[in-house]
Amino acid sequence: MIPLSVLDLVPVREGGTLEQAFAATVALAQAAERLGYRRFWVAEHHAMDGIAGGATSVVLAHIGTLTRSIRIGSGGIMLPNHTPFQIAEQFGTLAAMFPGRVDLGLGRAPGAGPELQRALRKDLHRAAETFPQDVAELRALLTGEPELAIRATPGHGADVAMWMLGSSLFGAQLAAMMGLPYAFAAHFAPDHLDTALALYRRDFRPSPDLAEPYVMVAMSVICDETDAGAELLASSQAQSFVRLRTGNPGKLPPPVAGYRDSLPAPAQAMLAHLGQASAIGAPATVREAIGRFVERTGAEEIIVSGSTFDPEARIRSLELTVDALAS
Repeated sequence: MIPLSVLDLVPVREGGTLEQAFAATVALAQAAERLGYRRFWVAEHHAMDGIAGGATSVVLAHIGTLTRSIRIGSGGIMLPNHTPFQIAEQFGTLAAMFPGRVDLGLGRAPGAGPELQRALRKDLHRAAETFPQDVAELRALLTGEPELAIRATPGHGADVAMWMLGSSLFGAQLAAMMGLPYAFAAHFAPDHLDTALALYRRDFRPSPDLAEPYVMVAMSVICDETDAGAELLASSQAQSFVRLRTGNPGKLPPPVAGYRDSLPAPAQAMLAHLGQASAIGAPATVREAIGRFVERTGAEEIIVSGSTFDPEARIRSLELTVDALAS
């Protein structure tokens, strides 16, 4: 069975609280650990009422404390929002707390308007232009090669597995050049998937940490006992996607029966396009969809995304997905 991991946005549900969101994420991580998922990643987003993972390293420390063995990491840290030194300290601290368990997935997209740039005191678009240099500096701060004028403590010599994230060709090129494992965000941006993976594998240069290319691809996966049940669960995430793409993001809404059929044609087309990187249905449906996707991508690992309004439904989805792929 292909290794599976979990990507979580720490969703805040309509009518719910931040405390409930963090408790649900911890319960999900504990379930993933129990079920044999390889890693549990949290994504960095800011100034969004429906996503509570902005202080990513703090959330990961909380998850790490309440789990025992599953790898924890960022999917990802948007490095233009930070300095390499700050991230070396944060993830060096995590690595000291949870030895052998910490992943550092890095992304370039600033994903911010002028208000957030002012709040962060950063020119994020200019910072995105220096992303390759910042990644190299961050790796040097962690590994000590080359030795820099300053050491991050914690950070220097930390056992942190760096990953490059991407949804375009840029991340694939940088991951290949630096010899990093590569995670592609197909669950929300599938357009360049095949070209990016081909480029990464073709141009990959071995590094001290990675001898051969390693690809993990993100899919939206929601599994229930029936296809209809899974589609209903998935309508919460579908609503969130549509609201985000139409400039009206908010908290995760409850499911709506027949939601897709109620949408105008452009919104239906958008969801159908995203559906090429999804597996939503009963166990047999999910098994077939993941199998086709692995055959298409040649991925060494799949990381599953997909928020549900009922936190227990996502835990059940993880259980059914593992069982489906193991059968």
